[in-house]
Amino acid sequence: MGVLEGNPLQEMTREVNSFCKPNFLLNVALNGDNEITNVFAGELVSAHEQGCAFVKDHAMIKCERRFDVVVTTNAGYPLDQNLYQAVKGMNAAQKIVKQGGTIICAAECSEGMPEHGNFSKILQMRNTPKDLLEMINDPSFQMFDQWEAQRLAMIQEWADVYVYSTLPDESVAIAMLTPTKNIETTLKELQDKYGKDMSIAVLPLGPLTIPYVEE
Repeated sequence: MGVLEGNPLQEMTREVNSFCKPNFLLNVALNGDNEITNVFAGELVSAHEQGCAFVKDHAMIKCERRFDVVVTTNAGYPLDQNLYQAVKGMNAAQKIVKQGGTIICAAECSEGMPEHGNFSKILQMRNTPKDLLEMINDPSFQMFDQWEAQRLAMIQEWADVYVYSTLPDESVAIAMLTPTKNIETTLKELQDKYGKDMSIAVLPLGPLTIPYVEE
């Protein structure tokens, strides 16, 4: 998220677009109300780089350090309809939480895991995030929806993750996450772990505002 250089997806995209011999790019930047805030047009790579620089200044937040605890969302309805989508909010939080820290994600998940697709099925194939990653990273394993299960496991290997949602505890357990019924209570309990100077960051818009730490 927010990384251009050394990003294999960006490199692949530029390579594929070079085969198509594009002549012109037209991109727009949006705000939270879906209003156009700027327009970028011209040569493919340079216009895109200018657009990304603008978005970094307007939609990304630089943090000076990582935090013990990050409370995040998936930006509310309709983006938090299920746990699959809520991983995006957790992913944003992982960018600024300390290794071994804690992420608390508030997402309604009215659609459940969801029931369609392979996300829930993949999560039940192994008993730990580490084992899940080893399975998915094996070149012989290929299943639709595996990337989101992989990203979740990577986050869980970095930090503890609590979920405040309408999901039944059984569904949260399938994802190897920890349910919380009261975020304030959970924060008080975490203070026993991290001490009275526990640092907390809050991402009210989840993945829509990308935080980052320059390390």
